[in-house]
Amino acid sequence: MLFESKKMVSVSVIAMAVGTGTAAVLIAPVALGAMGFGAAGVAAGSTAAGMMSSAAVANGGGVAAGSLIAALQSAGAAGLTGVATAAVGSVGAAAGGALGWVSSKFRG
Repeated sequence: MLFESKKMVSVSVIAMAVGTGTAAVLIAPVALGAMGFGAAGVAAGSTAAGMMSSAAVANGGGVAAGSLIAALQSAGAAGLTGVATAAVGSVGAAAGGALGWVSSKFRG
């Protein structure tokens, strides 16, 4: 046979990884905006505002440069860098591949 059962599972796992990696890259900017990280700054009353407030309290009044909050705000304002896009896509692909692999174990 040209395609054996194991080969088809591998193809489905790869397809799941590619799909979720692509979706993660496309959804990341939308998710940042929905959280309140945007070009005009952090939206008042948003999840981002709460995160920024907590980070400022923990750091004695300011948000540390290079912190997660600073990176998220930068990405929300200017978009994802090439490195960030690659990281988001890789994490999405890894999660999708793992999910595809696990789900393949439960298919008959």
